[in-house]
Amino acid sequence: MSELLTVRNLGVEFGASGSAVPAVQGVSFDIAKGETLALVGESGSGKSVTALSILQLLPYPMARHPTGSIKFQGTELMGADERTLRGVRGDRIAMIFQEPMTSLNPLHSIERQINETLFLHKGLDRAAARKRTLELLRLVGIPTPERRLGAYPHELSGGQRQRVMIAMALANEPDLLIADEPTTALDVTIQAQILELLKDLQQRFGMALLLITHDLGVVRKMADRVCVMNKGEIVEQASVADLFVRPRHPYTQKLLAAEPKGSALTPPVDARAVMTASDIKVHFPIKKGLLRRTVDYVRAVDGVSVDVREGHTVGVVGESGSGKTTLGLALLRLNASQGAIRFDGKDIQGLSAGEVRPLRREMQVVFQDPYGSLSPRLSVGQIVGEGLKIHGMGSARERDAMVAKVLEEVGLDPDSRHRYPHEFSGGQRQRIAIARALVLKPKFVVLDEPTSALDMSVQAQIVDLLRDLQARYNLAYLFISHDLRVVRALSSHVIVMKDGKVVEQGPVRQIFETPREEYTRALLAAAFNLEAVKSDAVRT
Repeated sequence: MSELLTVRNLGVEFGASGSAVPAVQGVSFDIAKGETLALVGESGSGKSVTALSILQLLPYPMARHPTGSIKFQGTELMGADERTLRGVRGDRIAMIFQEPMTSLNPLHSIERQINETLFLHKGLDRAAARKRTLELLRLVGIPTPERRLGAYPHELSGGQRQRVMIAMALANEPDLLIADEPTTALDVTIQAQILELLKDLQQRFGMALLLITHDLGVVRKMADRVCVMNKGEIVEQASVADLFVRPRHPYTQKLLAAEPKGSALTPPVDARAVMTASDIKVHFPIKKGLLRRTVDYVRAVDGVSVDVREGHTVGVVGESGSGKTTLGLALLRLNASQGAIRFDGKDIQGLSAGEVRPLRREMQVVFQDPYGSLSPRLSVGQIVGEGLKIHGMGSARERDAMVAKVLEEVGLDPDSRHRYPHEFSGGQRQRIAIARALVLKPKFVVLDEPTSALDMSVQAQIVDLLRDLQARYNLAYLFISHDLRVVRALSSHVIVMKDGKVVEQGPVRQIFETPREEYTRALLAAAFNLEAVKSDAVRT
């Protein structure tokens, strides 16, 4: 196989000359036509920075390349002019970004965003572009794509937004696809479909794939070769078979052994109810015609009841678009809903926004997309301490001490409170979001995919951290996730949702060992088939 991409001695540093911080040092690798190379490592190891360097997408002059060469089919991309790069980006090399909500334009419809690359690189007219867009949306598993053409990113679930990103990347059948955590936001069944889709497209078009991921199960399923990164350097490079059977570097061995462990706490059966909701419904109107009359409703949540008690974790699982996040937002009164909601014994459904505001300190949320929920204009200290200031907790010095303490609790350097969100990896940003919620010492926390952006070893740390904080402060969690391994490690009760309804619910052991419904069994089969691959690798 001839080399498609050649990277030699790549270096990346951030900051002004003289005080620059190295992010990548001496990275070299090749990708051949039709080959899949996986770049793995923990958050902050330099994986995404390396990928962005290939397309020269790092912010200049804040980011610089002190050394290195990047050649694509013999053409030097390092320092190439804008015309050369424009001919490569989105056409010959495409990229699926890690955080779709911040990569998609919130002001443009899905059709317009996919069409843009078809207009630019293929010169298609509007009718041909629409036909190709519908074909791509079907290809990546978007249901009823005709109805989604006019939708905006905020109207889609996290998994659906990721699939739109994949459709955009595949629009021009690139020679090289860079996939930066392409299945992070997807539930297990869709993850399996997307991976099969990428493999099928790769074979059909002879496309090379640079796969960036923290999921070693995905690596074993997809990759031909693996580069393991740690602290900006490649510490091991080998074929998939060799790496999983004979990992040489201690860091690689640590990655292969990492996995969330343990089980949920066992609080008293008579623990006090913190959040109780009955027959919750969230229906969004579908409007058509010149007068925009309501013709139907999207039943995002349709008659769901939930009871979360002190020291308990209720896990909510289901495929993307099943209503998990909408349910969590409804309980927090961040989405309008019908049904009864009682928090700490008080009916809050009928309260005004002003009456709910004092309760916000005790009801917190960690959102799925940390980059979209963290203000880029505030330092980490300001972000984490904002709630303390709003609720009048302590003096300025005491608030700063509380911020430093909670950052340390979630595994971040307290001195990092003086930095900004863009200076952190995706996993580090998620820990900042967790710190922001927990610094207020709430009674009830909605955790919306809090570990989806984290590598395996950090997932295990976060699960242990959440469990420790729950035991220390008797917290009640509503834990929303598509990762059933993490749900099993943290939850005492599980709710399975599909199309806005509860399919099945019960104690975690019952759901995982003796599921009654076929849908639950399908979710478990998809999740633990991938997990079996990882476990086999560790045992070997």
